[in-house]
Amino acid sequence: MPPKKIVVVEDGVRQTLEFAAPLIKVGRAVDNHVQLRSAHSSRHHCQIEVQGEDAWVVDLDSANGTLWNGERIVRSPLARGDVLAIGEARIEWLGEARGSADDALRTIQAEDAAERDEVVVFARIARALLEENELDPLLRLIVDSAVLLVGGERGFLLLFDTDAAPKEDLGRIRVRVARSFDRTDIPLPSSRLSMGIARQAVRERQAVLSVDAGRDERFEGMASVEGLKLRSVVCLPIDLDGKIAGVLYVDNRLQEGVFGEEDQRRLGLLADLAASAIRNARWVAELREKNERLIGSSQKIQRLNEELGRKVRDQGSELAVVRAELGRERGRYDYSQIVGSSDAMRKVFAELDRTVEAELPVLIQGESGTGKELIARAIHFNGSRKAKPFVAENCAALPDTLLESELFGHARGAFTGADRAKKGLIEQATGGTLFLDEIGDMSSAMQKNLLRVLQEGELRPLGSSQRVQVDVRLVAASNRDLAEMVKRGEFREDLYYRINVLTLKLPPLRERRDDVPLLAEALLNRAARDSGRPAPALSHEVLAQLAEYDWPGNVRELENEARRLILAAVDVVRLEHLSEPIRQAGAASTLTTASLALVGSLPEAVASFERKALRDALTQNEGNKSRAAKDLGISRFALQRKLDKYEIDEEAARNPGSSGR
Repeated sequence: MPPKKIVVVEDGVRQTLEFAAPLIKVGRAVDNHVQLRSAHSSRHHCQIEVQGEDAWVVDLDSANGTLWNGERIVRSPLARGDVLAIGEARIEWLGEARGSADDALRTIQAEDAAERDEVVVFARIARALLEENELDPLLRLIVDSAVLLVGGERGFLLLFDTDAAPKEDLGRIRVRVARSFDRTDIPLPSSRLSMGIARQAVRERQAVLSVDAGRDERFEGMASVEGLKLRSVVCLPIDLDGKIAGVLYVDNRLQEGVFGEEDQRRLGLLADLAASAIRNARWVAELREKNERLIGSSQKIQRLNEELGRKVRDQGSELAVVRAELGRERGRYDYSQIVGSSDAMRKVFAELDRTVEAELPVLIQGESGTGKELIARAIHFNGSRKAKPFVAENCAALPDTLLESELFGHARGAFTGADRAKKGLIEQATGGTLFLDEIGDMSSAMQKNLLRVLQEGELRPLGSSQRVQVDVRLVAASNRDLAEMVKRGEFREDLYYRINVLTLKLPPLRERRDDVPLLAEALLNRAARDSGRPAPALSHEVLAQLAEYDWPGNVRELENEARRLILAAVDVVRLEHLSEPIRQAGAASTLTTASLALVGSLPEAVASFERKALRDALTQNEGNKSRAAKDLGISRFALQRKLDKYEIDEEAARNPGSSGR
């Protein structure tokens, strides 16, 4: 019986088959002559019965039926050109091959249709590959498309683990996807394909095609080929940006000659599409990973900002509490212009509270540069006279004649050049406060005149016969010991007792070293504002050196040093920027070199030295903190803070043999 020809079109793939048997079975099962992939076809869907030149199609009770030229049938004769529809598959019955012109025309039309179908198939595959951005689903789609294009039994996609050159490391190629013709995954793929053929395609950088691998001389000695009993195999390298990224592998273990040169060409086109799709998917994965890292970093930054905000708020609350506590320690009034938190200054603030509330004269005693005028202003602007004038004069700056005119005023023509009357400072301060600095330098005659004003509450301007009533609160200051001057007859005793009703003694800066860092920061910032420059930072070494210096000029000397540092330093004040006397402070210390030997970093050495000094002081004074603080030259309050900082137990310190930090 001459062979009969049919054309099968499924999933865009067109195949022309010839059968000489009288019965042609069609369905999904592997024992059919025409095996369909459509899920809408039954395992044994229908059969074609051939008797001579006649043929019939018979439906085998299929689930979805068989359509003959668009009509559902049970049994129907077949004529040349009839089309059977089984699910998505189409089968055209051509019958016996003929050599007529009509047959040639049909063949040409069929070839054109096949080319059109192939273009449609590639367009669909390309669109599907470009739309899929997830790498794993994309790789499965590539393999399924390869099996579909060439009618293979199985398909595999192998990729390199790293970007290493494949020729140098063929052992790093791994199976990423293994799929069957029914679009299901194949388990244990590494033992079900020929890795030797895959590596050969990589080494030669070209496709490997075999119509019968078992008899192919190129594969002699490959155990995988013999073990799998391979027949048809086609394997192509995937070129990605000039490097072999992997291999596309399709085989058929049951039939010989399934794949031809045309199938190799199709898979080559698919491999090029696959390379572009894999590159895009990897870019998308990298962008997604970077985006996730950015989101993670952004969230981390947000959390850090929130944590920082909480810390700032907490520190603000703590600072407010500290300020309130400091305010209570400093006194009931506003002494914010006076910098200091040492024990000596807290005592000054407590005395200021009592002084402010009174209307009595005040004598402020202290070395030059300790801030006596600042204290006088605090007395005035916190007292009941703050709405009235505050008038200050330095008695040591003027000779008697000018000082008398300044304090008491003068009438017109009282002396040469007095072309108009002038109110004296005492009269200008009426209702307010008169501050006389360095009153110990006032002459005896001036002391007498001032005493009269204080006793009588009135004065007579120079060259005038009229008396003027005055009401001032006198605040006097001196850096000299007025009591000793009274004994030596250098200062009037009656005036001394008139001005020395309330006394404030200001400590020199060397007795309040805890305040030096605070004062240095405040004065440096003030000098920066005055000069229009940014304030440099003070390093810890500089602060320690400033605290070590005795400051014979007190706060005024520190202020001058701050003004000089604004010009000497840029970003950070270092030891070399300090004045020579300050840098040399403490050089004559009796500490031995061994006791100052550096262990580790400078902060660690300083901490070690402080711990030892604190322990030695407590041991020598049998745990008495007041005496230990005095020996160390610091306040008791500062001593306690350092004990807390280094967690030093006083009991352990009294016993040198005990353990401790």
